[in-house]
Amino acid sequence: MEKILLLAHTEPDGSLAKAAFEVLSAAVALGGELTVGLTGGTAQAGADQIAGSGARFLTVEGEVFTHSRYATDAAAAEALCRAAGATLILAPATSRWARALAGVACRLGGRIDTHATAIAMVNDVPAVTRWFYRQRMEGTLTRSQRPWIVLVEAGCYPAWEGAPGSAALERLPVEVPATRTTVMGVQAPPADEQTIRPDARLLFVAGAGWTEKQSDGATHATAAEELILKFLREAKASLGGSKSLVDLSGEGQAVLKCMTHLNQIGQTGATPRHPKGLSTCCHGEEPHVVGWRFITERRAVNLDANCGWARGKADVLYVADAFEVMREVNRLLGV
Repeated sequence: MEKILLLAHTEPDGSLAKAAFEVLSAAVALGGELTVGLTGGTAQAGADQIAGSGARFLTVEGEVFTHSRYATDAAAAEALCRAAGATLILAPATSRWARALAGVACRLGGRIDTHATAIAMVNDVPAVTRWFYRQRMEGTLTRSQRPWIVLVEAGCYPAWEGAPGSAALERLPVEVPATRTTVMGVQAPPADEQTIRPDARLLFVAGAGWTEKQSDGATHATAAEELILKFLREAKASLGGSKSLVDLSGEGQAVLKCMTHLNQIGQTGATPRHPKGLSTCCHGEEPHVVGWRFITERRAVNLDANCGWARGKADVLYVADAFEVMREVNRLLGV
């Protein structure tokens, strides 16, 4: 039976993010002895949130561990792994852990696998499922090397919903390594200007059709951007873009200023996991649809009734002008 350790970092207020609850669901489903290792400025609030899991709680906490930094994150994770004596270590695939845990695996003499979408016990051996080649192929793998660190992608498991309580923390002393960075603060855009929202209920994807000539023979990129941003602000949706659209900026054509390569969805972009998705002015061809593989309900707006979305890739296809549709949607939303 594997000894399982869940690694999680707390938010600035000491709580745990949704991704940690999802990986906890995966760890609990595996069975066996479970330990939770937390690091951050303070961990008591986060541990209390999941006290009902019945796990043993270890923590490395302090002001120096509040911010993401390779040296301190790796030192904290190494200490937690050694204290837990775990053979299987699960962690959410956050940018913070993705940066630090490969080095931790090397220090422990173990192995690490990333982008896992599922993990289960097969004949009493943990088997990890993940996607390869931009989610076109699925594979399952096992390892004999221990400890084995696995980073689990967000949105693959339901968030754990056990009762909170009062957790007993075992605090580990860690010698703080020398660092060369000083965190001066955080700069972030206003909430209304944020277009990438991983936890949004709806993914809104814009295609290159928004910047092409419309029925009057002219382009209306500025009006398109205004329509899209009004909808995003009111619906609190996340914005995605097709490769053809985000590449336009390098071709000297009219672009949506709110769109960057960070918004790209598809074979060479992101594969988000929102409950619902609405595609507008996209053709729905395979490289783009790959990014929609994990969207539960898919709808599209396109003037072409024979586009790729109409060929079994969308649950609902609206054959209509996206400008007119979004104007009406915004009117119904009161914007």
